Amino acid sequence: MTVLRLFRTLAVLVLVLAPLTLASAGSIVDDGRIRGRVDAPLTLIEYSDFTCGYCVKFFKETWPQLQAKYIDTGKVRFVYRDYPRADQGVAVEAAVAARCAGAQGRYWPMHDRLFSGGGRLDARSFKGYAKVMGLDQAVFAKCFDERQHLDAVFQDRQEANRWGFHGTPGFILIRTVGGPSAKEPAIAIPGAFPFEEFANEIDRMLATAPRSQASPTEPSGTTAVAQNSQSIIY
Repeated sequence: MTVLRLFRTLAVLVLVLAPLTLASAGSIVDDGRIRGRVDAPLTLIEYSDFTCGYCVKFFKETWPQLQAKYIDTGKVRFVYRDYPRADQGVAVEAAVAARCAGAQGRYWPMHDRLFSGGGRLDARSFKGYAKVMGLDQAVFAKCFDERQHLDAVFQDRQEANRWGFHGTPGFILIRTVGGPSAKEPAIAIPGAFPFEEFANEIDRMLATAPRSQASPTEPSGTTAVAQNSQSIIY
């Protein structure tokens, strides 16, 4: 039995206790924070904080392996969600900076830079990164200085709390289509576990995926779920 298997009870309890229904979910909207194929059979959501040491550990050690084996091969779609642990300060500012870069179509370059920037997280650095990325500096500065997207950042954190997370990082593994069920509940992964633990849960769920989802055939890059698709419940 893997370590993560012990947390299945948590996932089931979350589904019972949280005021969430498929009817109110709809599809995940592509706001530029999705990596992977539209028809990937599984979706992995990360709730994370740019200032969290364990989140950095996941990004540097586990993410590259997940990306190579599951995301780039069309087996898993990856979704990033903000979870600043404080109500204000650099964690919130970093999340806003990433969103502002995303407004110009450059969310992932900023996301990756923030996690690999060696701890340089401050307003001056954010604006410097925006310049290096070729963003419209005036537009970025206005977005950042006015804390645009701030409400959306905290909406992500509230979503994580409804799943039962109260720290970072936290992950939810779920079927892309159909959502969780009593037979196949969402898998809660509360922490920066080693790649092998993620792989065990992903492979187990892939093994029982419908044949039409198990082998995606059309490339799609970073994209949204089709309008008629039932997806992750909120």
